[in-house]
Amino acid sequence: MKVYNTNSGLLIAHENEFYLLENENWDTFINDDGILQNTLAKLNNGNRIKDPSSILKSEIKPPVESQEIWASGVTYYNSKLGREEESKETGGSDFYARVYEAERPELFFKSTGYRTVGHGGKVRIRKDSTWNVPEPELTLVITSSGKIVGYTIGNDMSSRSIEGENPLYLPQAKTYDGCAAIGPCVLLTDSPLLRTTKIRLKIDREGRTVFSDEIGVDQIKRNLGDIVEYLYRECSFPYGSLLMTGTGIVPSNDFTLKRDDEIHITIDGIGTLYNTVA
Repeated sequence: MKVYNTNSGLLIAHENEFYLLENENWDTFINDDGILQNTLAKLNNGNRIKDPSSILKSEIKPPVESQEIWASGVTYYNSKLGREEESKETGGSDFYARVYEAERPELFFKSTGYRTVGHGGKVRIRKDSTWNVPEPELTLVITSSGKIVGYTIGNDMSSRSIEGENPLYLPQAKTYDGCAAIGPCVLLTDSPLLRTTKIRLKIDREGRTVFSDEIGVDQIKRNLGDIVEYLYRECSFPYGSLLMTGTGIVPSNDFTLKRDDEIHITIDGIGTLYNTVA
């Protein structure tokens, strides 16, 4: 089952049918340990939509409102290598090698809802950064109790020149207006994603593809439940949270995003998140 946060209400896709749940509060709806079964029950009172194309084309909002968005870094071997490369000249590369092997994961605050864009929105690159990349990430949707109730797609925009200059600059490299995209929907499920699930990134520029790559979620080194446990150890999330789980797709150091680039991130079973660069 998939749920889209739209201007018209919550659009539910279930077994090739679409239903519109009006007058639902996103924060209350998504922060529900029994969300899958409770949503199935609500479909009986929902309006069946024969053609959802107009809603899906123009009304999708990011599936986040009062939730905080956090991220975990260096969860893929490719990410470890990329971070070491970007910071080797400033002596910070050893930090990333250590965290990759450590029991405690790297966790950092990424964004609020108002700094986040949805499917079709414009992500931004910092004016004071010279090396910028998208980071396609499987993103967990977690309730206030710490239960993973769904999955979505995240784009953790990253200013690699700033982070590479000094690891202490990570918050500036990661958090700014338009620094994250989330969407297009949340896949609601009681089951973990299949280990064969693939994440794909494609970047188009002036009508041609300038970068593409893919990786499997089976390459994530850490157990997702363990990352959530660390996040919730000393933090409370009254509206639940979203947690980006790291990227294994790292463009080489001769690539940087440009204005009007088109970013396509696809995760099997969830869909495609599309954004352009402002």
